[in-house]
Amino acid sequence: MDAEAAAIAREMKDRYEIYDCIMRYCSGIDRLDRELLLSAYHPDALDDHGSTYIGDVQGFADAALALHSTYQEFTQHQITNHRCDLDGDVAHCESYYLFRCVNKAPPWYNVSSGRYIDRMEKRDGRWGIAERICLVEARDEIWGPDGNAGNDAYVPSRRDRSDPSYQRPLRIDRNRIKT
Repeated sequence: MDAEAAAIAREMKDRYEIYDCIMRYCSGIDRLDRELLLSAYHPDALDDHGSTYIGDVQGFADAALALHSTYQEFTQHQITNHRCDLDGDVAHCESYYLFRCVNKAPPWYNVSSGRYIDRMEKRDGRWGIAERICLVEARDEIWGPDGNAGNDAYVPSRRDRSDPSYQRPLRIDRNRIKT
């Protein structure tokens, strides 16, 4: 294999492993599988999920799985658009998500959507999330009857180059971490 073909093969493999990592996150959270969920992250990762949790990934897993197991019968985290900018063993990713759930009590159904902004790193041959910011951009009329009300707990989404998806390297604002 010549150098160009080897570089293409490596890039394709990296892109596949990054996307697979994001899919493990979705499966882990929907199956309430803590081990699978954590496999998408590096152990020292940070996650800013707004009102759900801001901090280390172990605390995020505890908070998210408790929230979903307490209030929902089923959840679906679906990835739609996905963009990945590779820079060696670092990748900056933007993944649009659609979240749907069946609740244990009325209202029975909720939908929201937004984006996961990730800094992924390849460490010891394994891709994982190093830092993630969850942006909420749309909610159904039950969760968001006044439009964007309630979104202030999340990092704001922007429609210009000040959007977090442009930040290189992506870094969670440490002042938002609640310990």
